[in-house]
Amino acid sequence: MPLPTQWGVFDVRAFEVASGHVYLALVHGDVRGQSGVLTRVHSECLTGDTLGSLRCDCGIQLRVALRAVTAQERGVLIYATGHEARGIGLLNKLRAYAKQDDGFDTLEANLALGLPVDARSYDDAASVLTSLGVLSVALLTNNPHKVRGLRDGGVDVVSVQPLPTAPHTRNLHYLRTKQRRLGHVEPTGAIVADGPADPAPPAVAIDTSSLMGDVHTHTDRPYVVVKFAQTVDGRIATATGDAKWISGEAERRISHGLRAACDAVLVGVGTVIQDDPQLTVRMVAGASPIRVVLDSTLRIPSTAKILEAEAPTRVVTTSRSPSVRREELQRRGVHVEIAKEGPRGVDLDAALASLRAAGVETLLVEGGAEVITSMLAGGVVDRIIVGVAPTIIGQGTEAVGPLGTATIAEGIHLVDRVVHVLDDDVLLAWNVQPHVG
Repeated sequence: MPLPTQWGVFDVRAFEVASGHVYLALVHGDVRGQSGVLTRVHSECLTGDTLGSLRCDCGIQLRVALRAVTAQERGVLIYATGHEARGIGLLNKLRAYAKQDDGFDTLEANLALGLPVDARSYDDAASVLTSLGVLSVALLTNNPHKVRGLRDGGVDVVSVQPLPTAPHTRNLHYLRTKQRRLGHVEPTGAIVADGPADPAPPAVAIDTSSLMGDVHTHTDRPYVVVKFAQTVDGRIATATGDAKWISGEAERRISHGLRAACDAVLVGVGTVIQDDPQLTVRMVAGASPIRVVLDSTLRIPSTAKILEAEAPTRVVTTSRSPSVRREELQRRGVHVEIAKEGPRGVDLDAALASLRAAGVETLLVEGGAEVITSMLAGGVVDRIIVGVAPTIIGQGTEAVGPLGTATIAEGIHLVDRVVHVLDDDVLLAWNVQPHVG
């Protein structure tokens, strides 16, 4: 039966398998009698696949696999029901999550509940591939246990293609545990390390945790990371406001990895008006964050890309904004938050407190200069990441405006430097040293 999807049309077939579950096979092209068929055996994950949970990488892997299969002449994705939470089921999965929140890793949580680390069998998936007439497969997986399980079931696995995803701060420990204790192959993709970049081809997933630093949550606001790209002479835009593109493609890809690592990304309305950014994750395999705009009077254009439905959007405004515009945005599915007013628009402390109350633990701030300056002046920045491009433009926009600093000693001091060289750009990251008053 044809199943049209955003990735293309699949021939969907249902199989009642020996375990009593119903497996779905999404077949692209003619796979019968074919060798080296690109294949993904995807374990059911309601929270990740359907609800978009950031605790795991399942939903992103599913979508990347569907895209990969349709990019080939032929391929198949088998959706293995009954595999929820490595086979322990949905209810036990939630119990295991509670254990993980108490400090257990994903293996320890199962064992503490008297459950197996991995209860999955791949015999049913092997029988489905046999019924489809597939002679051999190129398997999309990071999991060596899945490779062994299919081979034990009689499947000829001729090659294995990793399926990494850009990690989120909420699933980084989980992914690293799977790598360290279950042998998964580089589930977080290419790691951004201190020093020169690997000259390998562009990665589909990037681990930016070294740039993010040691993320710690606050009770009253998110962990705030300020990120901007500038020229050698310290400009983030020309005198006419042009900023595309200061940095190269490799640096922009890392920026997308940073977005994928955070709960939310924030800009001021001036950036929306000037640059019309999407603020989604497109250059790596990762989840797009909540997009946040500070806009005290709702000057945001109705045609702004940030209002499109690719990712959720929150606009933080003040009581001075027109109620008709608030209602218009809400009808479009945009969350509108009314915060108290500060001396230069939306009160930053109030805006950050509202984000934290909404569950945002990590916040990436991408501009503009007024927002960055206000954040630094307010002492609410935990980490700064700067991309420096080998360009000089002279007069233009600076990333940081006046901070009322009279002496060097009064300046904001940065510690724990990380340097990453890629192409012609240089990425630098530091922790912001807390001010001792």
